[in-house]
Amino acid sequence: MTLSAALNTARSSLQATQTQISVVSRNTAGSSDPYYSRKIASVISQGGAVQVTISRASNLALYSKMLVATSGMAGNQAITAGLDQLNATIGDTALNASPAAKIGMLKSALSQLAKAPDSSTFAKAFLNSASDLVKSLNDATAEVQKARHDADTAIANSVGRINGLLTKFEAANQEVMRGYALGSDISDSLDARDALISQLSEEMGVQIVEREGGDLALYTDSGVPLFDRSPRKVSFQPTSAFGPSTVGNAVFIDGIQVTGAGAPMPLNTGNLVGQAKIRDDISVGYQSQLDELARNVIEAFKETDQSGSGLPDLAGIFSFAGSTGVPPNPASSGLAGLLKLNPALAGQPDGGLAALRDGGINGAAYRHNPAAPGSDVAFSGRLNGLVSEMEKSRPVDPAFGFGTTQSLQDFASSSAGWLQGLRASAKSEATYSEMLLSQASEAMSNATDVNGDDETARMLQLEHAYSASAKLISTINEMMKTLLAMV
Repeated sequence: MTLSAALNTARSSLQATQTQISVVSRNTAGSSDPYYSRKIASVISQGGAVQVTISRASNLALYSKMLVATSGMAGNQAITAGLDQLNATIGDTALNASPAAKIGMLKSALSQLAKAPDSSTFAKAFLNSASDLVKSLNDATAEVQKARHDADTAIANSVGRINGLLTKFEAANQEVMRGYALGSDISDSLDARDALISQLSEEMGVQIVEREGGDLALYTDSGVPLFDRSPRKVSFQPTSAFGPSTVGNAVFIDGIQVTGAGAPMPLNTGNLVGQAKIRDDISVGYQSQLDELARNVIEAFKETDQSGSGLPDLAGIFSFAGSTGVPPNPASSGLAGLLKLNPALAGQPDGGLAALRDGGINGAAYRHNPAAPGSDVAFSGRLNGLVSEMEKSRPVDPAFGFGTTQSLQDFASSSAGWLQGLRASAKSEATYSEMLLSQASEAMSNATDVNGDDETARMLQLEHAYSASAKLISTINEMMKTLLAMV
């Protein structure tokens, strides 16, 4: 080998060593996302020449577990956030803003009026309390529908994100396959593709199928193809406004329904599942409870025929929009949002005292006080009867899980407890899923992330090789100078 050729070889070795030192230094500092893989550099030094080899550490089994944990955590977080929003219908218990608290206050005001049936002050206080209960149930219904609409919007955003990620994944997958075919270093491309899969797993459960040539196919956790040579279209039609009877639309992947009732291959985990559960399950169930509470309130304060003429029961102090009767059992969807005070009690200077005390909002046939109007202001039979009606155990739908009979107060408290119980359970599940993700991430990191001790030893090895190469170049330069001087 000539001196010139030896010099060129030494310089190339030195450049390779410098490059390798740069690679190792970057990985030792840590990556912004350490879950997927790391580059492993190896050095072979023979006679001053340095050969650099780059390989990639990965673990598909651990990575798959991490994807499952990511999907589970995202779904639980979505449910927790939705339940936090529904919890606004209850609020801080110290503020007594929940329907259960309003019913307790209504009963207290009614008991005071029953003890002083001639007091217009107590009558006004009772009507104010009744108005507060109406507003509480109306507002709760509005909040439930807002939660459903927000969940529907979140589903639409999720679908948009999924389609965008699948488009990026197609490009990343082609880049990997291209590099695989050319035999070039594809570790960065593999990491970029893994990052896209991880983001997809936040929205839905994802399964990976490896194929020849570096190709990957993606399926949902229920087995629906998500990417197979090309991305599958994920479609969803958002709903502009939600009422109690509105049924949200389902999500489809390549024409296959994956959310909602009747889905043949429903998704199991991910943000999409959590949002759909809030929109179609939890919120709908809570609305049914509010409606049942409103129905029982109307029934407890209804007026019955006192003339013996067989007239139908009619709404008394509480009524609902569109009817003067008593709603049937089970309650119609959205009844809590239609609840109102009987218009006959509105605007009366004495708080409608006579109608409250004697009955007869719907006419003389429904009047309880047998004395002539205004002649027996101490009559309390009607008011005491209403107190008893509030305390009375009434049939409730066993599907709620509250038993078969409950009083107004007990039912309202059970409903609030049901929501709070779900919320506590969801928070616990979210915490547990976060722990699982942390453990999966740690296991993945231990298997594929940078080991500081190994990399330090590797750095020392490379530095020695660099020093040797630098010394070789220096020696060759001196030899060249000596040779030129002799010539």
